[in-house]
Formats: sequence, C-alpha cells, structure tokens
Amino acid sequence: MTKKMTKIDKEGYRIIQISLLVLAVVVLAAYLCLPLAGTIAVGVFCLILWICIIRFFRIPYRELLQDDAKVYAPADGTVVVVEKTNEDEYFGDERIQVSIFMSLWNVHANWFPVGGHVKYFKHHNGNFHVAWHPKSSTDNERTTTVVESERAVILFRQIAGLLAKRIVSYAVVGKEARQNSRCGFIKFGSRVDVFLPLDAAINVKLGDKVVGTQTVIATLKEKE
Repeated sequence: MTKKMTKIDKEGYRIIQISLLVLAVVVLAAYLCLPLAGTIAVGVFCLILWICIIRFFRIPYRELLQDDAKVYAPADGTVVVVEKTNEDEYFGDERIQVSIFMSLWNVHANWFPVGGHVKYFKHHNGNFHVAWHPKSSTDNERTTTVVESERAVILFRQIAGLLAKRIVSYAVVGKEARQNSRCGFIKFGSRVDVFLPLDAAINVKLGDKVVGTQTVIATLKEKE
C-alpha cells in the first residue's frame, strides 16, 4: 500500500517562490561581500529559514472522519479557552466557547468542524493583537462562519494574530460544507474560536493539544 504523503498548501506557493528569490539574492550578496566562512553561514541560515517557510504551509494526510454527533477540532494547536460567553454577532445569546491557539509550529490549515449548510459568513477588518488575548476574538482581523448541521448551528471564527496578515476562507453562504473538509488557511500565527450550544458535552480542557479533523472537541445532543 502506498503511503500518502504530506503536501504543500496552494496558499503557500507564491510566498515560497518569493522567499526563495529573496534569500538567493541575500546569499549572492554575502558571496560578493563576505569571506567564504561568512557566505557559508549566511547560506546555511537562509536554507534553514526557507525550509521553515515550506514547513509552515505543510498539509499532512489525515483520515476523513465524519460523525453528525461530533464537533471536530477545526485546527491544530492548544486549547486556550473553554468557557461560557455571550456571542453577539450572530446568536445574541450565551454559548460555550472553545478556542484553539496555533503557534508558528502548528499546521495552519483550517477545516469545517461540522458538516451542513453555510448560513452566514463575514470578514472583519481589525487589529493584530496576540492571538491568545481575550479581545482578539472581537477586535482582531477575523472571519465568522456559521454552519447548520443535523444537530445544531455552530459558529466558528478564524482570527489573525500578531504575525498573521491574511486569513483565507473557502466558506460560501448557501453552499453545503462537508465535515472536516478544508475551510481555509491563516498565515503566520493565529487562533480559531468555536461557539457551541450550552447542552453540548465538551471533550477538551485548557491546555489540551488538539489535531484538526481528528480530535473531538464536543459531542452534540440529538434534536428532539
């Protein structure tokens, strides 16, 4: 059986190409201006930096898990918030918020935590506070997506962080979203908030490491 390999996300193609060109110019300048030892040091540093950039845009192969009763992690990272909070943009009531912080070392692709009908989408311009700051959910550059699944209506936000300067979303209002299919990408450090019904059973706690599309963050109650 052929092993499925990690791929590079299309969102990284242009950045990887431009960074290669820029770093090549840096190495050439070092070659013209520095002794051999200095040129080698600069070359090694630039190579490591380029490998890190490529690694940032990696998309590992993962088994496609689907279950209407479950809400899967929409991102890789660390759980930094599990609490009841008022969600004022769409619901206008109290929800359980689960937030996942993505460091520079995490995979930065995002996935739909549930499958269903995309009811709402909006991109918000904003600031670039550190992603774990409580106000980042309402003040930072972000997108809000609402999906109505078989059991509940789920809202999640892609939130830019201190270094993130671009959020990509593939959500389209009126279209069907397949659970654990790609919903977007956040470039260079960020977080995702998920807002769940109050009767949802939460399966994670603060500090937990989660894997997008694989870790169940909540179980939804069946509609009566």
